[in-house]
Formats: sequence, C-alpha cells, structure tokens
Amino acid sequence: MPWFVLLAIAAGLSLALSLAWLVRIRTGQSGWIDAIWSLATGLAGLVVALGPGLSPPSGRALLAAGLVLAWSLRLASHLFVRTRGACDDPRYAALAKEWGADFPRRLFIFLQIQAAAALPLVAAIALAARAPRPFPDLLDCAGMLVAVAALAGEALADAQLARFRRHAPRGALCETGLWRLSRHPNYFFEFLFWCAWPLIAFDRTGVYPEGWLAFAAPLFIYWLLVHVSGVPPLEKHMRASRGAAFEAYARRVNAFFPLPRVSFWARGSNDRHRSR
Repeated sequence: MPWFVLLAIAAGLSLALSLAWLVRIRTGQSGWIDAIWSLATGLAGLVVALGPGLSPPSGRALLAAGLVLAWSLRLASHLFVRTRGACDDPRYAALAKEWGADFPRRLFIFLQIQAAAALPLVAAIALAARAPRPFPDLLDCAGMLVAVAALAGEALADAQLARFRRHAPRGALCETGLWRLSRHPNYFFEFLFWCAWPLIAFDRTGVYPEGWLAFAAPLFIYWLLVHVSGVPPLEKHMRASRGAAFEAYARRVNAFFPLPRVSFWARGSNDRHRSR
C-alpha cells in the first residue's frame, strides 16, 4: 500500500481521537471516546481493505471490508446507546481524579496513543485483504466463522449485561449467561474477533510471508485488554465499589477466558459425595 495512504490513515485516526477529546471535554461523558474510536478504526479498515492497489476489489478484500464494517457498526452503536444518559466511564473518571487539573492535556496525549494503537489492527486488515491465495479457501471460511462467532458472542454478552442491569439492584454483580464463565466475556469476544485476521492473511506456501505480521493484531489487543486499558482499570473500580462481593465473584469466575472455574475433578468429587 502506498506510503501516503498509510500517512493519511494515521492522520485520520489522530483527527478522530482529537474530536473524541473535544467531545469528552465539552460533555463530560467519556463513553463517546470508545464509540468514536470504533467508528474511526472501522473506517480506516474499510479504506485499507478496498483502497489503492485493489481495483477491482478481490473477494477476500470484500470479505475483509464486510467483517470490519459489521464489527465497527455493532460496537459503535452499542457504545452510543450505552453512553446516552449514563454516568461517566469509571476508567476515565479514575483518570480524571488522578490527573486533576492536568486532565485535559494528559487525556489528549492518551487519546493520541489510542489512535496509534489502532494502526496494528488496521494493518492486519490490510494484510488479510491482500493475501494472494485463491479465494475462497478453508482459511477464509475459518476466519469468517471466527469473526462471526466473535461478533455474535460479544453482542450476546452486551445484551445479557444490559438486561441484568435493567432488573438488578444497583451495585449487583452479573453472573448470568456468559458472565457466569468470564468476568469480561465482551472483552474475550473482542479479542477473538481479531484472531480472524491472521487466518485470512496466512499463507502456508511462503509466497506471502508478510501475512505472518497479522498475528500482531490479536496479540496486541490481548495485551491491551488484559494488561493495560481493559480489565485492570475496570476491576480496580469494581474492587473499590463492590468490595468483598467482587472478591468473592473473582474467586468463582475467570477473568477473561470463558471457562468454568471449578475443576472437573473437584466437581466429580462433590457429586460422589452427594450421591452417598
């Protein structure tokens, strides 16, 4: 892809997050930030999937465009609906408290880092769209299935949490549906979505070695969600606001991967004990 297209994408992401900064400063509501980031990243993904060098777009490029468009619109619409009339995002509220009067300046820098963080994800989309294999093949089908399963799983997790919040008392912890298996199933399925791109980009013949670089996307998003901007600040807020209830919840439910916490052998032992 021409260097000027990459430069334009980087500038566009920077501008979008500058707009997100302005919206947060004007409204005091940080939820718009993630919604704008989702739209900006999705638009950048469309540009690299259908843009220069692919005329007319290949079937794989159209698949990439369709997947990133579905991801962007679903996530952004969910965040827009959730943000309207809601309290400030606790992660950003904690930063505002920590940074004090310097919050506007430091938030602007922080959001520019978020703009840069979108680049490895956009690069994975570009690599997948340009994979030179015949289309479609088993890897394309596998990538599409992973992406669709991830989109459906994240939508289901978001819907289950929204339904729980409508009926549960304030401060209650959701342990229904997917939230019984993971404390953050929405984050897990977000990570899973980005696992689709290495499958679509991969080429086992060695003709397209740059396809391996698409593995950076799921590795990077896993690191961000689990160790930086996802789980840690949110769980810090949960521990402060829910106390012992959250600690007990954390002992029962995995943090990220949606798997039963109790081991098979322990469960079997309890079943045998009850049978006596």
